[in-house]
Amino acid sequence: MTGPSDILRELIRDAVLELADERGIKIEESVEVEVERPKREEHGDWATNIALQYSKVFGEKPRDLAMGIVNKLGSNPYIEKAEVAGPGFINFTLSRKWISELLINVIKDGPDFGRVNVGKGRKVQVEFVSANPTGPLHVGHGRGAAVGDVCANILAFAGWDVQREYYINDAGLQIDLLGKSTQARYFEICGEPGKAPFPEDGYKGAYIYELAQQILDEEGNRFLEIPPEESLPYFKDYACRVILEGIKKDLADFGVNFDMWFSEKSLYEGDLLQRTLETLKSNGYAYEADGATWFKATAFSDDKDRVLIRSNGAPTYFMSDIMYHKNKFDRGFDMVIDVWGADHHGYIPRMKAAVQALGRSPEDLQVLLIQFVNLLRGGKQVSMSTRSGEFVTLREVMEEVGVDAARYFFVMRRSDSHLDFDLDLAKSSTNENPVFYVQYAHARIHSIFREAKSRGVSMPENLESVDFSLLSSQEEVSLIRKIGSFPEEMAKAAEELAPHRVTFYLYDISSAFHSFYNAHRVLGVEPELEKARLCLVEACRVVIANSLKLLGVSAPEKM
Repeated sequence: MTGPSDILRELIRDAVLELADERGIKIEESVEVEVERPKREEHGDWATNIALQYSKVFGEKPRDLAMGIVNKLGSNPYIEKAEVAGPGFINFTLSRKWISELLINVIKDGPDFGRVNVGKGRKVQVEFVSANPTGPLHVGHGRGAAVGDVCANILAFAGWDVQREYYINDAGLQIDLLGKSTQARYFEICGEPGKAPFPEDGYKGAYIYELAQQILDEEGNRFLEIPPEESLPYFKDYACRVILEGIKKDLADFGVNFDMWFSEKSLYEGDLLQRTLETLKSNGYAYEADGATWFKATAFSDDKDRVLIRSNGAPTYFMSDIMYHKNKFDRGFDMVIDVWGADHHGYIPRMKAAVQALGRSPEDLQVLLIQFVNLLRGGKQVSMSTRSGEFVTLREVMEEVGVDAARYFFVMRRSDSHLDFDLDLAKSSTNENPVFYVQYAHARIHSIFREAKSRGVSMPENLESVDFSLLSSQEEVSLIRKIGSFPEEMAKAAEELAPHRVTFYLYDISSAFHSFYNAHRVLGVEPELEKARLCLVEACRVVIANSLKLLGVSAPEKM
């Protein structure tokens, strides 16, 4: 079904064009019509400021132009009334015909209701988490995992062809430090700490001792007879592999599954480095100087040019990132989304410049920033420090509050704002816990249908015969409006890459349902009204279930 906002835009556009034609005024055929929800429900379902936008073009006062547009609209089966308000706004109230078609379509479409075609089948890659395989995932990684995964769900729901990717940083200094840290603990356990001293910036967590003990259990003390520099590659590979296996297990249990695990090492296995440099040079953005190769960052308002290849021939991290993004676009993605920690904020302009230097629009790269998570227990902040190895892992949070609560809490605020994660609240079975509140709405609706079945009552077989005009109370109208806004809310969430919009919507519709449920009986009322209310709560259940699925949160039938 075409959405009411689309119908309204088309009607308003036609009315404006017709008025312009009558008065000999030339305006573009593609009139941009904005419609939005009024802040107060008594002002109707939709409002437009089109008269204020075009009053100068028409040479009229906005209110007069608004009246002209309303008169041109005439009668339409989807519009109950159109009224001019304030300085020239037009408020619209939708008709019973629209309400009937809405509820019927929600029920018939079921899991597909709310799908939009913002993406139009274009390919998008969402790369997220991508934590160095140097330790278990902590809560910050958990937030990035939830945001990236829900963002991918929303984009797929909105018509994009989505691929999820994890970039494995399995090369470079951090992996060297991991190997040296594990090796040092191994020799320490063997009683030979002097053979390989612990590196100054090494990884101090207890998990390093566990890795070293595993190696000792599997390999014995054979590495005591080998020079440390010769055994280091083994420690690096072993530690990286075991940690990565743990990361994959944590993410799978968290409901996150990747289509591609991309190894940083693979960037250097072919001729990608040379091809990337050639592209940058041919586009005029790379040059040689002082024995090194440079990126002309100053052409993109950077304060200085940046090194790509050092004078010793080693590529920089920046060069690796450019190669990786060239690889992404070479794979045919129309848009690439990177989910980064907030501390990488300053790196965004440089990467967008690199993408442009590769011949793409900088808008083809979008970056979502993930701010820090403050864990609270008993009203007090839980201390975390990755440097000392004392941090709360994603696994610990999942085990304490459950996957549903963890995923919901991680995305219920804008990703670039700090998040206070109250562990006690996430575990509580009260309406103050938003996860319990929305899941309880879904379970409540199922309880209505269980009771209906026990009374021999079922959903009407012929939905078109239901008299939806009986749904006229304030609570019923509010709930219907919220159900009808689901597709537009999902379109906005996809366009803005804003997973938190789903939690906001889900809380609002659950609140509208609870208000309706507390004010009205569904069963045991006049038969025709009972049919209409059964359809209403079923439509509500559909959108709650669809919203929960986008969040990767379960929709329980009993609680």
